[in-house]
Amino acid sequence: MIPAVSEDIEGKAPLPEQAELDCGWGRLIFSQTFPDIQALTKCLMKEKSGRRDVAFYVEEPHVALSHAPQKLFLDPSHSYRLDLPAELKPEKSAGIQIRELDSTGDSDAVNRIYAKAGMVKVRREFFAAAENDPRLIHLVAIEEPGGNIVGTVTGIDHVETFADPQGGSSLWCLAVDPQASLPGIGEALVRALITRMQERGRRQLDLSVMHDNDQALALYEKLGFRRIPVFTLKTKNSINERLYIAPPPDVDELNPYAKIIVDEARRRGIDVEILDAQGGFFKLSHGGRSITCRESLSELTTAVAMSRCDDKAATHRLLAQSGLKVPAQQRASSPEENAAFLEKVGSLAVKPLRGEQGRGISIDLRTFDEVDSAIEMAKAYCDDVLLEEFVTGEDLRVIVIGGKVVAAALRRPPEVKGDGVHSIAELIDKQSRRRAAATGGESRIPIDAETRRAIRNAGLELDSVLEEGRLLVVRKTANLHTGGTIHDVTEKLSPTLRSAAVEAARALEIPVVGLDFLVPSVEGSEFVIIEANERPGLANHEPAPTAERFIDLLFPQTNREL
Repeated sequence: MIPAVSEDIEGKAPLPEQAELDCGWGRLIFSQTFPDIQALTKCLMKEKSGRRDVAFYVEEPHVALSHAPQKLFLDPSHSYRLDLPAELKPEKSAGIQIRELDSTGDSDAVNRIYAKAGMVKVRREFFAAAENDPRLIHLVAIEEPGGNIVGTVTGIDHVETFADPQGGSSLWCLAVDPQASLPGIGEALVRALITRMQERGRRQLDLSVMHDNDQALALYEKLGFRRIPVFTLKTKNSINERLYIAPPPDVDELNPYAKIIVDEARRRGIDVEILDAQGGFFKLSHGGRSITCRESLSELTTAVAMSRCDDKAATHRLLAQSGLKVPAQQRASSPEENAAFLEKVGSLAVKPLRGEQGRGISIDLRTFDEVDSAIEMAKAYCDDVLLEEFVTGEDLRVIVIGGKVVAAALRRPPEVKGDGVHSIAELIDKQSRRRAAATGGESRIPIDAETRRAIRNAGLELDSVLEEGRLLVVRKTANLHTGGTIHDVTEKLSPTLRSAAVEAARALEIPVVGLDFLVPSVEGSEFVIIEANERPGLANHEPAPTAERFIDLLFPQTNREL
């Protein structure tokens, strides 16, 4: 256990035994307050279902593990400490306001960020009960203008919690929305928490961080945190499984879209065989049934259904024949016919006949020269090119699995927010690194002709310094692979749009599909359908249960809710 310093905190009671604090996601257990390892082990064994308890400040984890090797594990994290008061140079956080959490309006947004970060969500009533608890400090980062919550952090005051004679405190649950357009949000939250603990007269701020979280490690070391030789213990539960059970060979090489399905299958006791990690191919087997998949594309999708989605012109025809609304479309041909179609509809989207992930697509083209250049770019991906009426509206992706709408989300093009310091190229790089870290490298903002065109249309260049607070859309397309962001609207989706999505899946005769709509409002009845994706990225829609419903489709007998 950690020895207590001889100097006590004036006016505080002696150090209690077996101190713990409910943090909403589980208990934070202060190991230094336990009389021995056996008592600490017994306390950890009292963890409730669905919680993630953490025993911190463990000095002899090997001894604790010897008492319960089947139930406990050593968390693969590092412990850090910042001695207070820390002399931090003031640093401007343009466009970010830090304030304490308001339980009446902020809890849902904080839980959405927790879900995106793979963290345990907190009950709304806990936030309300903890709002005036002096032991806890919940901070949120607000993006200005707009008022959106883009980050959160929790501080624990050890003096208020157990009269800590060391005058300590700790930092937990630092999380930033991976789709936020501003740089420096995590650092602003940490600095704000440091300031609040200094104002309370605390002597140190400690934290535990995963050993492979390179971005967080770099931030903490930049701010002056140093490693300390204490450890963290947790229980072997389903939430922590990835931390103590080695994944099957090649699982770590899978992209997020394959891995989310493989992880759900393993949780249900389905055998997983990785066939080609780089390509996302795997085989699932259970009860004598085996199904080969490539991410969300399985053997249940026929070659005919797949070809209907792959050929965008065929998709367009089938949906139109089913009475669904689609934009005007024709193949690129002679310059005269292309110009006539442009004049007829006013603005065009140009796309390869075949292709995915937004490659070769240009939108909102209003001049013949723009259209001609876009056709040449699209031909790099497919010799056949489509010209399509450009329809304004929100870019809506709807996931249909087994004839039912499972998730719906608005996709927005990538944008950066100026801070008056960094160039547009630097802001894009920062945003791109954050998106890549959050998506396993699947989402980045490319610096290509489409990006340069969007920036030039705004009267700027890549080396221009964007003024503080200004938002700049750096690509017109909203594809996630090119840096777009996604915002869940499943609960808001109107019955009309739900019905149209189900009808489109039926027309294509496909069991799993991602349908791309353009809509004035997700709550309205107006729409056009522009594409269908036979291999939608289910991981993009977390925390919607897309992987769960996909496995239900493949192996319905493993659905624990039935």
